[in-house]
Amino acid sequence: MAKKGRITVELRSTVSKHWYTTTKNPKTMTTKMKIKKFDPIARVHALYEEGKVRK
Repeated sequence: MAKKGRITVELRSTVSKHWYTTTKNPKTMTTKMKIKKFDPIARVHALYEEGKVRK
């Protein structure tokens, strides 16, 4: 059986406390993920940075 390649990461907003969860392949994307997405709390497009998944 093949190894599971994708890991779950949490994208946290730099503007508010909002967050998204997504998956990424750590072999092809070795750096921390940074992406602009819509923040519904602040109602603007904000920078989201990768963080650990809270359980």
